Amino acid sequence: MTATIVTGLAPILVFLWPAHSKGQKKTSVTVALDKPIDQLANGEATKFAAPTTPNTAFVMADGGGDNGAGELAFGGFAVRDTKGTAHVFAINCSHLGCPIALNSTAGSFDCPCHGSRFHLDGTVLHGPAAFPLSDLSWTQGDTPNTIVVDGLELGF
Repeated sequence: MTATIVTGLAPILVFLWPAHSKGQKKTSVTVALDKPIDQLANGEATKFAAPTTPNTAFVMADGGGDNGAGELAFGGFAVRDTKGTAHVFAINCSHLGCPIALNSTAGSFDCPCHGSRFHLDGTVLHGPAAFPLSDLSWTQGDTPNTIVVDGLELGF
């Protein structure tokens, strides 16, 4: 009986008290863009990925649903919305975290998993997503085609 209780209770305890992440440290991640963010036309976006050497991830600055502040993303989009404002978003859909794609014809970000669509400013155009895309904190890099994004160096 004790073994049955321990077997049933152990997964719950692991969920409530997850193991401490070893070797992770906050870092600034320099990302090369295909096109400098200040040269993107209104309604244009460029996709980027987190460097794999060392293993890094971007830290979401805000968001909701599966994209809460502090959650990790392994890619993103730099975009200039239709009003000319520059944004840098995590690639994760706020519904269930699937990677979004740019729909340049419609001028939106679309999620292939469940059909959520987002305006280029990150707000929800069509659900089931209930929250906007998550912003990534960034600054301009040393060269025009680089940005520096808040990230985490993973220890694996």
